[in-house]
Amino acid sequence: MKSRQVVIAGAGVAGLTAALAFARHGFGVRIHERAPVLDEVGAGLQLSPNATRILDRLGVLDLVSASTVRPEAVVLRDAVTLAERARVPLGAVAERRWKAPYLVAHRADLQSALLARVAESPLIDLATGSEVTDVETQADGIRVSLAQGGITSHLESGLFVAADGVWSSCRRLVGPNEKSRFSGELAWRTTISADGDVGRHFAALGSSTMVTTFLHAGFHLVAYPIRAGTAINLAAFTPGNSIAEQWSGDTDTDALKRAMRGTAPALSKLVDEAGPWTVWPLHTVDQTRPWTTPGGIALIGDAAHAMTPFAAQGAAMAIEDAYTLADAVVAGPQTDEALLRWETERKSRVHKVARRGALNHFAWHASGPVAIARNLFLKLKSPQSLAADMDWLYGWTPPGWSDQGRL
Repeated sequence: MKSRQVVIAGAGVAGLTAALAFARHGFGVRIHERAPVLDEVGAGLQLSPNATRILDRLGVLDLVSASTVRPEAVVLRDAVTLAERARVPLGAVAERRWKAPYLVAHRADLQSALLARVAESPLIDLATGSEVTDVETQADGIRVSLAQGGITSHLESGLFVAADGVWSSCRRLVGPNEKSRFSGELAWRTTISADGDVGRHFAALGSSTMVTTFLHAGFHLVAYPIRAGTAINLAAFTPGNSIAEQWSGDTDTDALKRAMRGTAPALSKLVDEAGPWTVWPLHTVDQTRPWTTPGGIALIGDAAHAMTPFAAQGAAMAIEDAYTLADAVVAGPQTDEALLRWETERKSRVHKVARRGALNHFAWHASGPVAIARNLFLKLKSPQSLAADMDWLYGWTPPGWSDQGRL
C-alpha cells in the first residue's frame, strides 16, 4: 500500500496537476502547501495546446474554459513604429493544426479549476499551512517529516514530489545548496479593465482579442486578454538588478520608463496610465542538475527547471512534467528506473524549450543590423510557416498518448 501513496509539496499548478495525474491511476495523494491560504499569485499565463490537451484529459479544461480567452493570433509589433512584424494564427486554426486550443487565462482561474477537481477526488487530501521539513529515503520507501501549527508529524509513502516553485526549499533534497539564480531580468505586471479608459487606449494599439508583443532593444511588452475578455494582462520585461526573492512588490516605474525611451508615445502613455505595476526578479535554475534521486524523490515544474518566460511555457512545462511523471511511475517496473527514464526524457524537451525562449529574447531585443535582419526574416515568413515552426512545441503529446483515456 505504501508504494501506492504519493506525497506532494506545493499546491500550485505543478502540484495540483500531479495530484490529479497520480489519482487518475489510483494512487492516494497527500498535498502539503506551506502557505496557510492559497492566495492569488501571479497574473496572466498562456496555455498552449501541449498543455490544454493534458488539462482536457484530466477534466480541468471544461472548468477553466469559461474564464479564458482563445486568442485569434500572436502578433509581433515594433514598439517604436507600432508596425506589425509577424503574425502566428491561433483560434480555430490552432485547434485544427494542434488538436487542442490555445488559451490565455489568469493563473488564479486555472488554479481554481485544478482545486475543484482535486476536491472531487476521494484519493486526494490537501493540507495548507503544512510544511515539508525533511524527507528520508528508506529501504522500503520515503519518510516525510511535516510541520503544521507547531506540531511535527511523519508520513510514509512510495514517492515524494517537490512542486514548491522557483524558490523551492525541497530542491536541496536532490543536491546540496541548489538555489535559483537571478537571470538579470525583471518582470513588470499589471492588469487593466478592458472596458475602462486605459483598456480602450490599449485597444487602439493592439487588438484585445490577440496576444500582442511589442519589440524594443531595451524591453518587450506582452499584452493579452484574460478573465473571459474583461481584463487585459500587461507584462513588460527589462534588464535590472536583483530585488527581494518574492513573487511581487510595488515599485517605482522609472526603470521601466527609462528602458522604453524612444517608443511610440501611445505606448509610453499606456505604461503611465496602466499602473500600479508590480515587479519581481526572474530567477532560473541550472537544468543540468539532478531532478530525481534513486530513493523516490522527484522535482517538477519551477522547482526542477525554472526558466525565463520568453517562450511562454512555464505553466505548460509544469503540466507536462506532472502528467508524464505519473505515467512513468505507473509504467515502471521499478520506481528508480522510471524516475531516471522520466528525467532523461523531460530534460531533453525542457532544454529545447529554454533555448527557444533565449532565442525569442535575443530577437525581441535586437537593435541595429540585427533588428533589420530580424524584420526581413519575419517579412519573408508566412503566418502558416511561422505556425509550422511551432509544431514541435504545440503539437507534442505525452508518450503513449493514443493508448490513454480521459479521467
